[in-house]
Amino acid sequence: MSQQPYPSGYGSPPGSQSHHSMASTDIYRDDSPPGSSEFQSPQQRPHMHQAYASSAGGTLVGHESAAPTPTSGKIPYAPSEDSLGYPQPSFRGWQGRESVLSTPSMAAGDPFARLREPYPNWTGEGVPVTKEDVEDVFVDLTGKFGFQKDSMRNMYDHFMHLLDSRASRMSQERALCSLHADYIGGEHANYRKWYFAAQLDLDDVVGATNGGASGRKKGVLSSAQKSLDGAHARWTQAMAQMSSYDRVRQVALYLLLWGESAQLRFMPECLCFVFKCADDYYRSPECQGRREDVPEGLYLRAVVRPLYRYLRDQGYEVGMGGEFYRRERDHQDIVGYDDVNQLFWYPEGIARIVLTDKSRLIDYPPTQRFMKFDKIDWSRACFKTYYERRSFFHLLVNFNRIWVIHISFFWFFTSFNSPTIYSPGHSSSVPPHTAMTWSVVALGGAVATLIQLAATVAEYGYVPKTWNNTSHLLRRGLFLIVILALTAGPTIYVANNQTSNTALIVGIAQFGVSAAAVALYTIVPSGRMFGDRVAGKNRKYLANQTFTASYPHLTRNARLTSVALWILVFGCKFTESYFFLTLSFKNPIAALVTKEVTNCDDKVFGGALCKNQAYFTLAAMFVMDLILFFLDTFLWWIIWNTVFSVARSFHLGLSIWTPWVDIYARLPKRIFSKLLATDGMEVKYKPKVLVSQIWNAIIISMYREHLLSIEHVQHLLYHQVPDDNGKRSLRAPQFFIAQGDRATKAEFFPQGSEAERRISFFAQSLTTAIPESLPIDAMPTFTVLTPHYSEKILLSLREIIREEDQNTRVTLLEYMKQLHPVEWDNFVRDTKILAEESEVAAAGYGFGDEKADSKKTDDIPFYTIGFKSAAPEYTLRTRIWASLRAQTLYRTVSGFMNYSKAIKLLYRVENPEVVQSLGGNTELLERELERVARRKFKFVVSMQRYSKFSQEEKDNVEFLLRAYPDLQIAYLDFDAPRKEGGEPRIFSALIDGHCEVMENGKRRPKFRIELPGNPILGDGKSDNQNHAIIFHRGEYLQLVDANQDNYLEECLKIRNILGEFEELKVPNVDPYDPEARKQQAKFSPVAIVGAREYIFSENIGILGDVAAGKEQTFGTLAARNMAYIGGKLHYGHPDFLNAIYMTTRGGVSKAQKGLHLNEDIYAGMNAIGRGGRIKHTEYYQCGKGRDLGFGTILNFQTKIGTGMGEQTLSREYYYLGTQLPIDRFLTFYYGHPGFQINNIFVIFAIQLFVFVLLFLGTMNEELVICKYGPNGVFLGPRPCHNLVPVFDWIKRCIISIFVVFLIAFLPLLLQELTERGVVRALIRFGKQFFSGSPIFEVFSTQIQAHSILTNLEYGGARYIATGRGFATTRINFGLLYSRFAGPSIYLGLRTLVMLLYVTLTIWIPHLIYFWISALAFCLAPFFFNPHQFSRGDFFIDYREFLRWMSRGNSKSLRAHKNSWIGYCRLSRTQVTGYKKKKLGHPSEKLTTDVPRAGWRGRVVAEIIAPTFIAVILVINYLFVKSFDGKANGLVRILVIALGPIVFNAALLLILFLVSSFAGPALAGCCGNFGGVMAGLAHFGSVVGFIVFFEFLWLIELWNVSHAVLGLIAVVAVQRALFKIYIATFLSREMKHDEANRAWWTGKWYGRGMGGSAPFREYSVKIIEMSLFAADFLACHLLLFFLSVPLIIPYIDTIHSTMLFWLRPSKQIRAPIYSFKQRAQRRKTILKYGALYVAVIAAFAALIIVPLVFKDSVNLNNCSFCTSL
Repeated sequence: MSQQPYPSGYGSPPGSQSHHSMASTDIYRDDSPPGSSEFQSPQQRPHMHQAYASSAGGTLVGHESAAPTPTSGKIPYAPSEDSLGYPQPSFRGWQGRESVLSTPSMAAGDPFARLREPYPNWTGEGVPVTKEDVEDVFVDLTGKFGFQKDSMRNMYDHFMHLLDSRASRMSQERALCSLHADYIGGEHANYRKWYFAAQLDLDDVVGATNGGASGRKKGVLSSAQKSLDGAHARWTQAMAQMSSYDRVRQVALYLLLWGESAQLRFMPECLCFVFKCADDYYRSPECQGRREDVPEGLYLRAVVRPLYRYLRDQGYEVGMGGEFYRRERDHQDIVGYDDVNQLFWYPEGIARIVLTDKSRLIDYPPTQRFMKFDKIDWSRACFKTYYERRSFFHLLVNFNRIWVIHISFFWFFTSFNSPTIYSPGHSSSVPPHTAMTWSVVALGGAVATLIQLAATVAEYGYVPKTWNNTSHLLRRGLFLIVILALTAGPTIYVANNQTSNTALIVGIAQFGVSAAAVALYTIVPSGRMFGDRVAGKNRKYLANQTFTASYPHLTRNARLTSVALWILVFGCKFTESYFFLTLSFKNPIAALVTKEVTNCDDKVFGGALCKNQAYFTLAAMFVMDLILFFLDTFLWWIIWNTVFSVARSFHLGLSIWTPWVDIYARLPKRIFSKLLATDGMEVKYKPKVLVSQIWNAIIISMYREHLLSIEHVQHLLYHQVPDDNGKRSLRAPQFFIAQGDRATKAEFFPQGSEAERRISFFAQSLTTAIPESLPIDAMPTFTVLTPHYSEKILLSLREIIREEDQNTRVTLLEYMKQLHPVEWDNFVRDTKILAEESEVAAAGYGFGDEKADSKKTDDIPFYTIGFKSAAPEYTLRTRIWASLRAQTLYRTVSGFMNYSKAIKLLYRVENPEVVQSLGGNTELLERELERVARRKFKFVVSMQRYSKFSQEEKDNVEFLLRAYPDLQIAYLDFDAPRKEGGEPRIFSALIDGHCEVMENGKRRPKFRIELPGNPILGDGKSDNQNHAIIFHRGEYLQLVDANQDNYLEECLKIRNILGEFEELKVPNVDPYDPEARKQQAKFSPVAIVGAREYIFSENIGILGDVAAGKEQTFGTLAARNMAYIGGKLHYGHPDFLNAIYMTTRGGVSKAQKGLHLNEDIYAGMNAIGRGGRIKHTEYYQCGKGRDLGFGTILNFQTKIGTGMGEQTLSREYYYLGTQLPIDRFLTFYYGHPGFQINNIFVIFAIQLFVFVLLFLGTMNEELVICKYGPNGVFLGPRPCHNLVPVFDWIKRCIISIFVVFLIAFLPLLLQELTERGVVRALIRFGKQFFSGSPIFEVFSTQIQAHSILTNLEYGGARYIATGRGFATTRINFGLLYSRFAGPSIYLGLRTLVMLLYVTLTIWIPHLIYFWISALAFCLAPFFFNPHQFSRGDFFIDYREFLRWMSRGNSKSLRAHKNSWIGYCRLSRTQVTGYKKKKLGHPSEKLTTDVPRAGWRGRVVAEIIAPTFIAVILVINYLFVKSFDGKANGLVRILVIALGPIVFNAALLLILFLVSSFAGPALAGCCGNFGGVMAGLAHFGSVVGFIVFFEFLWLIELWNVSHAVLGLIAVVAVQRALFKIYIATFLSREMKHDEANRAWWTGKWYGRGMGGSAPFREYSVKIIEMSLFAADFLACHLLLFFLSVPLIIPYIDTIHSTMLFWLRPSKQIRAPIYSFKQRAQRRKTILKYGALYVAVIAAFAALIIVPLVFKDSVNLNNCSFCTSL
């Protein structure tokens, strides 16, 4: 046992024998390890037509008659009905080739001989085409087209696995026919759909009659030929008559083309076109007359590489050494995969394809087109088919129905309840005329029409002005203008004739038209309005319908559920919004409309601004009410979707409220009936015997994973016991027997353990209805595919038992022992038994004489680190134990390899005769079982970086391959360039544990297929999946990330899951039978089957639990109902995909860099748009790890947010938003983008609300306000302004915002209630709330809102690798501040200052919610920082903070990457971008660069928005000053805002002169001269800022509220000025930091920056000094807030309990320091603690001293104070 440290022997029960054939499987493999083929092509690329034609030479004519040609009577576009005949191996130059097959010799009479065939279901007499003939087809095609031999072998194996998989459950003839139908000719085959969508049936008819496609325009075609139905019938007839050989040839050709297509696989219709041309060429006399093979690799060089290079050059430049440099282009300037693919959707697009000699490809006969591919000029053919411009107008175009519904209904409700606005004289006592009310309310229709008109105009900017795109937009625009006239025009008449009856009739009619218009815009998608592109009969729109609007049909019940859901949502929403929001707004409107502000006069604007303050306030309130109107809908969607989902869980039988006794007591029967293929099973054994094998295997697997102790196992296993007759019988486990017996108190599982969770889910899941199981022999083959980049493979010993750095207080192993104490105890017990066994074996005696106390001492190493001996087999056990509890690839592989165990177990249980026939030969049995498992299941890890791994990573991979020899690893292999300076040659290679190890230590690849270039052109993951997808086998794929897990009991359900695709029990009909075709047309194929995830990091502290909760609600609760009503998409994770369906439609994900950042969801949108159904299963779940640290969770949310920003730009959102029917559109919107847009609205609501409060605060402070008693009795004074209704409205709004926020917790609460019961739900929620989860939710909402807005403004979306480790490290203050200042902290601080003013002027208790929200924006990163409140660390952190603020000004920044100046420059580059020297010669790699923001983004975000905010805040300040009579508010603001800037400019000029002269002279002796100069400048800027604030306070005569309002306005003005300057005048940033250091040190010479550099740096430094002062003061304010909790005793322990959910007794110990370290720390703490206290005291004095002495200093006679 000690010799074999691999998983099989890892933790077996004492005394049990474990079998594992690791080395022995080698000789029983299906195929021998192939050699890697080298290409022997000439140095120069041959012209393709020469290569294809010239090798036949002059003999072509002589052989013309030998090649059968399509006769004139045949249908020209279909493959010929007569087979072209089997190719004879003799006419190819392929002498001495080995067969692709390596069939082992069979012993006569061996019962397993058939199984040992590599493809056992494709053997025997009845096969339509033998595998040798299939092989000949592949060899023939390879010789004819120049495919690579390794690719041919790979695709042959792929094809044979498909045939073998299909033939296992249907006849061989039907298997081949159905496969051909799926790939080429069936109702749902993408090739067939494309063929008719691109009108190639017409092209082929014309080509046959006219000799070229140009004849199409000349009216050659008869109406019969144009008839689509007729064309379909001819197609089906041709397919039905096709020979089996031709079917094999066509599928083989498609697979060979697909297998080498690399990036072309992302363009399915492009691939269809290539296939069409290749198929036409193959049937030409020229091709059939060939005698010699074309050079190997010709297809790659002539067809794939030119198009690959065109696509690559769109986004990258290639350097001299083959390295890539990112071009600075945004999506609108890049012709991407989708643009090129859509070229092939329309005949007009195909007609654009021209050759280098400017002739058109379609002008050549179809049989000659393929030979011309290497001459195609792709740059002239391809163009943008959709412009992904970075603009907020995408939200308007894609989601116009959302804006129409909300804004028009808001108008209807609010205008009806705002009669004061349009009553005569704005009087609240005189009601408006009825006609006027009807007409004003009817303007809601005009508003809706304006929205549609704006959307139509914006849409013009996104679609190219070419064929097939904009004609319907023009029609729609004209119609909308007419409707606008009908809905808005009558108001002019009514307003002038309010009292007449005609006006009343006109008003009512106008309202009727408006209501009809709003209904039309709401119900009819804009894509179907005034020119139907979705269901129109015109063939012009067929491609659009086929590829973007073939939505899968919903069942009647599902559709009714969908409609009912949205009727309920909007019914409740409109009722609640009307009575709660709109009616309560009626009185505030009346109060503010009638309000006239008098006695105010501004020095500059007079009364123009201040007299309208009430109207400004009312405008802000209107917008606020509208936002709440939007938020309400999301609230009701969450409520009703949750209710429907919970109801569905009850319907499915998934709720905990099903009696548990019943669930466990019936579990054995359910295992037998649902997991075993009992249908066709001959039951020779009692069900109990079969079930016992399954159940015992599950329990023992848990024991081996150390989830159960041996005592627990005894209670849970079936035991053989002697009965009364002396025979042995099976005794059921106590676990099943004891369920109904309350007297039995046995503990079957550790309390709250993983084993209990898994068994309870397993038992619960089998209560649901699940598809029946097929026998293992008949189940389809499937592949698990996992992309891997740099995720941990296996934890090293160093990582486990050593602290990460000095800020980490605990080793990983210690932390894991606290998280999994029971599992650690089981592991230690197991290890001790193992150690004792090996010691006994070595020494030959027992331990009987040992004393107990020495035994305990000896055991200490086991309990500490898991081993006593440092022998590799013991250390490896500890590493494995830890790796299986972290987020490692080893955990994923070991989990999903359980499929293999499950298949072997099920096969053995269902085929007991197999065990009997082998007569107890366990080794032989194991080999047979392995062979079965290998046929049915493959696991491919796409290890993109494998060839560049470090030695440690390679060792870990080697360990994986030895532990799991059937694991396949696809990776990129590199060869040196053929000529110097060329690009390296890159290959897709595949290895497994059976591949031989070569002399250089590497394994010999099974397949090694050359690629056209570097495949990683996008964000990585999708390209990684794409290069490995050719190595998958079988009909289905499961996509899994490298942080997932799986369990044996879940793997047993694999046959049931695959049954969800509804393809296993197929009716025995020909897919080409006309009647069968009609049936298929009604049926939408299942493209994706989603599965649940269990987040195994859920109990690891508050953050892990919050992240798990989000996944639980979205991935399970929301997905359950959304899948039922047709709204679920593909989110990666453990989803199963229909491999043929997805790979023929562009693959499993999309890959354009940036745009397809959330790559997997596009596969879901693609599938839905092309007619594929997406299902969700409740009875199967995988494990999944989530981010555990504050920063990594927010990185993930930033990635999701920026990805959502990119999605809104994408064509998929455009198609779904403008074409889906209303109920499905609403499900799509609220299930996906609506969530992120809701976050934006929540944050916007908080900000806007503070602005409304600011307006009200200024009015409350300066005006005379009416006062009322408790019973509404007026108390005076007169005259006064009545703001009471406004304050009532304010309170209602705050409650609304709070409820909207709180309702976000409802789904998780209900999910917990239904699945885990009341007690557990309440405990989990109690823990979450007391640990500050609301704070985290507020902060994460801001992060997501910020990320989507930033992305839409600036772009720069990139893949963020999220951290998956345990977050136990304290992060220093400067790092956290620099990460979160831009996204959240600045906003929080600005909001806090405004709230301070509001609190000073109008205090109501409801404001506490806003204070908490604003503090959450500022302090959340620090609150969730481990050990933030450790007193000693706090003051050491303060030292680090001061260093962070000051470093990086004299020495190179490389020494200190983390500095304030570095952060400042980085945040600036988002707007400016980086400098690039010369095109093609970049200064550094630009792949990670942020491009310069587009001018639209800069104008909106950097100029308009900050200016607008500054203007609003200055208006408020001017309002307050307008009652002063003497002060000039505008001048005062400008002086205080510009004063510090002018002061900084002067100070910088002086220091520049000093540094220029003194710097070079002192360089030798004073190394830190630059740092000192920067320090002086920064200190001066802080002092200047403080002085000007104190001066403002002074001239405000020490009035605190006025000074605070002045400060708010000053900060807004400064911020606007800086942003405008940076966005408008500042040139690009240099990649290096030379200019900054040159400024402070005075050394400008020899840095190569040009003469303008000092001037640019001077302007930058002026801004930087103001920013430094602001950051310095802001940081000290935050530090002050954070230092308050330090006075609480045991605060660090309390805080750690909140964060980690570990009891204080189990908590992480304080670090142990040496005496020297302790003394050093004490000294630092005292020194910097004193400094911190002094600085805070100084700042406090600046506030307190004026407040104390303000009455002593008489400023009434200060004329300067009052005049400024």
